[in-house]
Amino acid sequence: MKQLRNRQLLSIDKIANKYILKVSILRSYIEDWEQFYFALITTTNEELTFQEKKIKQSGDFNIYEIEIDYSKEPLFYSQGEEVGFSIVRRRGDEKQRGKIKSNIDYLEQQQIKISDKYVFYPSTTVNGNINFCFRENFLLATCEHIMLREKGILQLSGFYHWNELEDVENKQVYLTWQAKSNEEPIHVPVQSMSIPESYTSYRWYEEVKNQGYTVMVNLFDYMDVGSANNFKFYLTVNYEESNVVKTIESDYLIVSHAINRVPIKQKVSLQDKRIQVSVEAKRKTECLAVDVYEYKFALEFMRSVKRRWVVLRRSKQLLQLYKLAFFTLGKVLPTKKDLVIFESFHGKQYSDSPRAIYEYLEKHAPNYELVWSADRRHTDYFKGKKVPYIRRFSIRWLFAMTRAKYWVTNARLPLWIPKPRGTVYLQTWHGTPLKRLAADMDEVHMPGTNIEKYKANFTKEASKWDYLVSPNAYSSEIFRRAFRFNKEMVESGYPRNDYLFKSDDEAFVASLKERMNLPTDKKIILYAPTWRDNQFYGRGRYKFGMELELDKLKEVFGETHVIVLRMHYLVAENLDLTGYEDFVFDYSAHEDIRDLYVVADMLITDYSSVFFDYANLKRPMLFFVYDIDDYRDNLRGFYFDFEKTAPGPLVRTTDALIKEIEQIEAHGYEPTTVNDAFYDRFCYLEDGEATKRVVEAVFKE
Repeated sequence: MKQLRNRQLLSIDKIANKYILKVSILRSYIEDWEQFYFALITTTNEELTFQEKKIKQSGDFNIYEIEIDYSKEPLFYSQGEEVGFSIVRRRGDEKQRGKIKSNIDYLEQQQIKISDKYVFYPSTTVNGNINFCFRENFLLATCEHIMLREKGILQLSGFYHWNELEDVENKQVYLTWQAKSNEEPIHVPVQSMSIPESYTSYRWYEEVKNQGYTVMVNLFDYMDVGSANNFKFYLTVNYEESNVVKTIESDYLIVSHAINRVPIKQKVSLQDKRIQVSVEAKRKTECLAVDVYEYKFALEFMRSVKRRWVVLRRSKQLLQLYKLAFFTLGKVLPTKKDLVIFESFHGKQYSDSPRAIYEYLEKHAPNYELVWSADRRHTDYFKGKKVPYIRRFSIRWLFAMTRAKYWVTNARLPLWIPKPRGTVYLQTWHGTPLKRLAADMDEVHMPGTNIEKYKANFTKEASKWDYLVSPNAYSSEIFRRAFRFNKEMVESGYPRNDYLFKSDDEAFVASLKERMNLPTDKKIILYAPTWRDNQFYGRGRYKFGMELELDKLKEVFGETHVIVLRMHYLVAENLDLTGYEDFVFDYSAHEDIRDLYVVADMLITDYSSVFFDYANLKRPMLFFVYDIDDYRDNLRGFYFDFEKTAPGPLVRTTDALIKEIEQIEAHGYEPTTVNDAFYDRFCYLEDGEATKRVVEAVFKE
């Protein structure tokens, strides 16, 4: 048997209108609880419970069998598009839910047909949980093999599946692809075939063995040279039913994880030119990127050199040499007492409290040399602001960091960086804690670490800090314990929030909207969610699924409001906002969220610390917490009763969110006693002078 994990789906089988699931549960996870049961849970928090049957014991795990019968509770399943599947444990008044994890691909094939239009089926979500979904009939299509044949001919093969097609003889399958959203899709007939015998070990072989496809596309028939793009590839099936021709389309082709994500390249001679064709299976979007461009030796040579340099730069040998150089220079070079190095969010932004301190020193202490540490991919921010910067991890950066008298940053530096003997390290941090931090966390879900390693690394980094900025007494207590910080706490309020007190007037807001190319005749709703620890592409690159139903919001508020998106700096998504260009504006890359606070008439967030800062403006806030049970009970946990203390309504669905916005628009916004108590606890130090207090405490000379 494969290695077992707690709350892991081991198998799922469909028999008529029933699903039979087998799940592994760690005995220690349930043995100290009075009761546990398995349940489907809707977005409105309703539960449908199921009787489990223990079928075996394996080591520290129990294996349970759960039967889910759609025919018994059909109305429950159709209340929303998705229902989650969890194990619930109870002890007295305490209740916790844990979602069941799934690493099984293509669960969607096990569909139960509800009507001519709708199906019910299981699926594995982007964050690795099993959900059950209710939606219109759809076609599942995969891409299992990619090949570039001679002269730019792209060959794709895989399989498609839809229960309704199993017995249909008169059907035509097309590969459909679209260069841009405003262009007509291209349809290329595919050859339907039986799946090769090499698939016999594949879990769903029997169900899809007669629904394979292969297709060859001459790219030069459809693409102009230089039209590099990401293309949406999907399958379209035309079929006859009762002498009526019908059409069904798949979502995008799901690219198999077995396919290498390295680009497949080919040089082709065309009209006395050498053309480069490149096909790549994108890791993030699971779709195909196809580039066709003129081949130039010098350009390709430089690309090759750059790739080799990146590999060398990331090699362990060079990194060890760089670490040794940093350590040695920090010991032998004299401290440059007027040099201050600033960094915000790992060099990705010119923002936050480091920016506030930089601007204050620039104005009030011209004797200092002020320099920013900038990630090489984000240097345009600093160039545009004409802010002095050094590229992070360059040779110049190495010498500057080892000689600087002061480091000012709002996030952890890499653990391998030793603090030179003459350097003062000011850590401003970047938020009032709602979610549990560092030593207060019971488990981590981030890639490349575990709870023991995470806590040890965090504590080691925090031991280098000489000063830590705190926005209030509540945070000071948590910071000392969670970071195990025993040096000087500067309890001052956050320097970054001084801007809010100096910019909150109508004339300034109007001019700021114009500079940011935002409409001045509509109200602005800022949506600023946080990241989820367990949804990631890799270390430091987190997924984010847009759960807001933008079409509903646009239908109700499109004439009077716009939505500004601000994703967390760790989120790696490039959101597709096609069709919402005049309603939704993505300002995730904007240099500083402080401008967005000032122009926003209302904030929608979830568990992000942004609401502590936005509270200073005393404007309405709403909390879109569709996954609060999972986030609270399984991911982080909260320091206080968020559901009772939040300075605004908590909603789980877009419909509920719309009602709350309509209430505010109809009756105005009146802060409640809850808001006043919140402000008195978390915002009492914020008065526009926090930066001055920090500078006076740290830069004593």
